[in-house]
Amino acid sequence: MGSSGGGDAGEGEWLKVAELRAMAEAQDPHVKEVDNMSLRRFLRARDQDVGKASAMLLKFVSWRRELALPGGGTMPAEQVRVELSQDKARMGGVDRAGRPVLLAFPANHYSANRDMAEHKRFIVYLLDSICGRIPRGQDKFLVIVDLKGWGYSNCDVRAYIAAIEIMQSYYPERLGKALMIHVPYIFMKAWKMVYPFIDANTRDKFVFVDDKNLEETLRREMDESQLPEKYGGKLPLVPLDGASPLA
Repeated sequence: MGSSGGGDAGEGEWLKVAELRAMAEAQDPHVKEVDNMSLRRFLRARDQDVGKASAMLLKFVSWRRELALPGGGTMPAEQVRVELSQDKARMGGVDRAGRPVLLAFPANHYSANRDMAEHKRFIVYLLDSICGRIPRGQDKFLVIVDLKGWGYSNCDVRAYIAAIEIMQSYYPERLGKALMIHVPYIFMKAWKMVYPFIDANTRDKFVFVDDKNLEETLRREMDESQLPEKYGGKLPLVPLDGASPLA
């Protein structure tokens, strides 16, 4: 998934957005429910190639329809109750660029009791939730993946690949950066299996942070008022719907 970078679109790019809309709507009228900013992200995800962007966009519209989530609809919490009860993610504040922050805790995920269908719905729920917090003038979010306590019982390569594929295929140009923290050595074996499924542009957004550089890195990304309390800041983490208090 390529990118022409963030920032405002020039006149030429908006003309391509109009061309993309016309091409895609001719094949599926439901494309009219997708706004121009989203179309621009699909266009950028395919390096301004209108034909490739149209194919990606049509797949997205069909996928949302299959999920019964047309237009701006979001995944209901009722469909991911088991995942929510396991406290695998929390909402943070914003980084210094104004991007909302999502925190993920893979050590709370156990492959033995994972239902793949609900897991995929949960990924959609998370991405819908964090993207819904992205302010006007910003396109992306930041995620902190805290692997503290992660072990073999948490390893679930199929689930990780499914999450990556959903994000890449249906939420293009949304991930700004993923900070991988408290990474145990054994996790890298799983990462080597996941890595080939991550497209070249997205790979660059995953940053592995050494424990010795953690505080400096987080404070560089976030003001103290936006840094979660568990990392030495002042911000209480916001629970997802149905989540219990975070220890």
